[in-house]
This record gives sequence, structure tokens and C-alpha cells, in this order.
Amino acid sequence: MSERPVVVVVAAGRSSRFAGVSHKLVQSLGGSTVLGTTLAQVMESRLPCVVVTTPALEPEAARVVAGRDLVVIPQHEADKGLGHTVAAGVQARPLAPGWLLLPADMPLVGPQAMEAVAQALQQHTAVVAQHHGRRGHPVGFSSGLYSELMSLVGDDGLRRLLARYPAHGVEVADSGVLFDVDTQADLDAARAMVPALGLAV
Repeated sequence: MSERPVVVVVAAGRSSRFAGVSHKLVQSLGGSTVLGTTLAQVMESRLPCVVVTTPALEPEAARVVAGRDLVVIPQHEADKGLGHTVAAGVQARPLAPGWLLLPADMPLVGPQAMEAVAQALQQHTAVVAQHHGRRGHPVGFSSGLYSELMSLVGDDGLRRLLARYPAHGVEVADSGVLFDVDTQADLDAARAMVPALGLAV
């Protein structure tokens, strides 16, 4: 059994809200890409991880993580919704003591925030990182919710799960837990912030 919770990086969406020619996750950010920066942050946390992605994004993910840590699902499977993608990641690490769900378009979430959620999972069934009282990501679930996570469907399954098992909020100094890249403006903002973070990407 794994001794630490597993970070499940969700990198299977279509990037439909991003106006660029290519997928938002392959856009340049610092010395890497949006996806590469997110994965570098996860690597820095030293928590085990699994990346759920699609064939189109697999090469980019494989630049950072080993093949054994990639779960590649067809795009039509990913299109079934976030719940389906999360379940695929949890299924890949069924013996973990818990799972931290991190969208791949959140490259500014730092390793300390991930560690804070991982630590809180030792005492709580569900945990969410928050900054100044505002809840963001990652969201963590203990192993006791394995069956519920495996049953997730659609895009609102996680919301319903959190309604049944309210998450304990862990306050962190990291404002990145609230920031995702959905638009070109978001990407420009991320590019402005990355140098100050000193990310090793």
C-alpha cells in the first residue's frame, strides 16, 4: 500500500474555452508548458502522482512523468465528463490511502499546498485547499471514499460527492490554489507570475 496520498492530475479536457489554435495545456509557460509546469509542481511535492490524459496530450505529459504514471483514455471517454476521468485515475491507484485531485490547468498550485492537503487527509475524509477563505484545489479524498469516487459520472459528480461529505478547508498562503488557465488573459497572467515563483521548469 502507498504511504502517501496520490495526486491525480486531470489533463483530459478539450480546452474549449481557450481561444488559441492549440490546446491550452501545451501553451508555453516559463521554460515549459502549462501542463509541464503543473507536473513540475507535483514532482516538487514528492507525492506520488498519476496523470489522466488523452492521446493528444500524452507526449507532453510523458516529458515529465514516467509511462507507468500515465493513464491514457480515448477522447470520447474523456468527453463523458470530469467524474469519469477522476474515476480512471483513482482506479489506477486503488490501494492509495487517499487521492488529491488537481486540474492540469492550475500550474501555480505549489507543493506546499499539496502537502498541506495530504497531511490533513490523515484526519479528515475530504479536504480542500483554500486561500483567504476561498476554496480551490487540490481537493483530497481519503481511501474510505474509494467506492464513491469510482462511481463518479458526468461533470457534477464531484459536486454531489462533496455535498454528501463536506470538505475540511485547509488555509494556505498559496493564491495559486484559486488560479486556473481558461483564457488567453489567464495565460498572460500566469506568464507574468511564473518568474516570481522561481519554478524549476
